[in-house]
Amino acid sequence: MRGRKGDAGHPGGCWTMSNLNILYVEDDPRAAEAVQALVLADGDRLAWEQTGTGGLHRAGAEAFDVIILDRMLPDLDGLTIVSRLRAAGVGTPVLMLSALGRSENRIEGLEAGVDDYLAKPYEPQELVARLRALHRRSAGAVHGAVIIYGAFECHTKARTAFRSGRHVPLSPREFALFRYFMENAGETVTREMLLRDVWNMNFDPQTNVVDVNIGRLRRKLEDGFASPALETIWGAGYRLTRGE
Repeated sequence: MRGRKGDAGHPGGCWTMSNLNILYVEDDPRAAEAVQALVLADGDRLAWEQTGTGGLHRAGAEAFDVIILDRMLPDLDGLTIVSRLRAAGVGTPVLMLSALGRSENRIEGLEAGVDDYLAKPYEPQELVARLRALHRRSAGAVHGAVIIYGAFECHTKARTAFRSGRHVPLSPREFALFRYFMENAGETVTREMLLRDVWNMNFDPQTNVVDVNIGRLRRKLEDGFASPALETIWGAGYRLTRGE
């Protein structure tokens, strides 16, 4: 059942809590009330949806600064929700909460389009800090809806990529990589930077997830073009070319 709007003391309501408009998709009323208690004093607003279907609809229909998304929902799992949102062009930052906290679980979430992943149980203040960090990064990363560098265009709101006017279809993770390269155009981007800023990992998961995704992005950006899109700077990282 979809959480209905009510006052600050009613689970399933829309609570007035520092200027963020937050959507929380969680089927457990006690968990929702616990998050409410964390953010209530900050002056933000929290809208709660108890079902994945309700959360998906509301995330697409309303403007939110951040979405908190439980991974294991009874009707529609969190990975499916975020994948559908990204496919529909909804770029709202998503923080996923889950009892599944292994490295491979985090990678699955991030590959699906999640911006940050927090394993349960978590420290309450860490949740608040991550919400603030997601909002700051989202609000300050780009000053316009389109980033242009050489032959490349990155449409941040529509989450679409172009080279020489030709649309390049990208997965959510590939687009996140492309956007990061566009925001750091002409600079060498290290593997550590990508793990930290694109995968939100401050540790090396000891997998080839970065290399695999770089390879996929490179193939898509270079398909049908004679000049390279990404240069490998041996011993340092990668750099986006102008593609001209």
